[in-house]
Amino acid sequence: SLCSGGVPSLSYQELKDLKTTNVLHIDVRERWEIDKFGKIPASINIPLGELMEALQMDPAEFKEQYNQKMPAKSDPVVFSCLAGTRSKQALGFAMSLGFS
Repeated sequence: SLCSGGVPSLSYQELKDLKTTNVLHIDVRERWEIDKFGKIPASINIPLGELMEALQMDPAEFKEQYNQKMPAKSDPVVFSCLAGTRSKQALGFAMSLGFS
C-alpha cells in the first residue's frame, strides 16, 4: 500500500521485485513513446490523458479496451512514465478517485 504524505517512488529493482507479485503496472506514456522507446514487459499502456476516464470505466469496458482486468480500488498499482512527472500525476488522479 502507499505511504500517505509523500509520493513513493521505486527503483528499477524494486519494480522488478514487485512485478513478481500481483501488481498492475500502468505505463502512462504516449503511444508514440512506447513505439519509440519500447514497451515495459507485463505493463499496460494507458496514456495519462486517458487515465481518469479509464479508471472510471465499467470493468467489462476496461477489459475490452486494455485487455486487462480492471484494478479494484484496493489493488496494488504502479504507474510509470519517462521521467516521473506524469506517473506522479497519475498517482494523484488514482488517489482522487479513491484508489489506495
